[in-house]
Amino acid sequence: MRGFNLIPTDVNIRFIPRKLTFFIFSGFLVALAIGMFSIKGLSYGIDFQGGIMIDVRTPGPADIGAMRNQLSQLGLGEVSLQEFGQPDDVLIRVQRQDGGEAAQQAAVAKVKAALGARIEYRRTEFVGPKVSEELFWDGVMAVSFAILAILVYIWFRFEWQFGLGAVIALLHDVLTTIGLFALLGLEFNLSTVAAILTIAGYSINDTVVVYDRVRENLRKFKKMPLAELLNNSINETLSRTVMTSVTTLLALLALYFLGGEVIRDFSFAMIWGVIIGTYSSICLAVPVLLYLNIRRSGLGGDQGGDKPQAGEAVAPEAP
Repeated sequence: MRGFNLIPTDVNIRFIPRKLTFFIFSGFLVALAIGMFSIKGLSYGIDFQGGIMIDVRTPGPADIGAMRNQLSQLGLGEVSLQEFGQPDDVLIRVQRQDGGEAAQQAAVAKVKAALGARIEYRRTEFVGPKVSEELFWDGVMAVSFAILAILVYIWFRFEWQFGLGAVIALLHDVLTTIGLFALLGLEFNLSTVAAILTIAGYSINDTVVVYDRVRENLRKFKKMPLAELLNNSINETLSRTVMTSVTTLLALLALYFLGGEVIRDFSFAMIWGVIIGTYSSICLAVPVLLYLNIRRSGLGGDQGGDKPQAGEAVAPEAP
């Protein structure tokens, strides 16, 4: 009994001949992302701007919607609520108020007055500008080190050309995600950094699957033109790639529409990341190998490889 495939296993889509179109489109996306970031900037959350965090416990299961409506009318700027741990545990975040410590204390007093005395206030913390700046740079370093570690991993597993191709695709995914947040004005916080790291992991997983098939075919078909070999490798793994992306998107769409306000931006970033990560693994990471002078020797495997059948013409080596 054959399994279900969204894409036929014998599909032959001409990806490599359209590589210039993909490169131009991706260059446009990256340029647009950098432009949006430069012009509009990012809407940083409390994690990166500083602010107030209040840990409260409600008498029963928390009504997040009602609490959010109450606090949004206080004129304190950005206010976010997140349920964590038990259903009656809520973390309230309020943006940093203009002024010194007295202004922050006044904001806390307004929150307590609005929520009433039945709420148990377990912890109140202030995130100052210095701490928020440290969190921002820690996030930048986390993404940078992750990309560097991926480069080293791919370099040792394959060759440096594969590592460079994977990092080009990853940078494309990260930059376009940041540009999307700048364009739509979505809140950029530590959850977004976590989403970017998850996107990088997902994208590199797709890329490694295709690269494995490329390496296998390089060992097997030593006389096949490189462009044709790369195109075949993409098509041979296309069914698996699309099936993985679709099933992941189904879960993320459920989180986006049913998961509530707290994780909506995170879910949105992940949905975009799955789409753009799948695109970059197929349309960038593999076609760019054409320009990186991949060595066919030293890959091991059957040194004879690519033996033609009787009466079969041997394809000339690509220049």
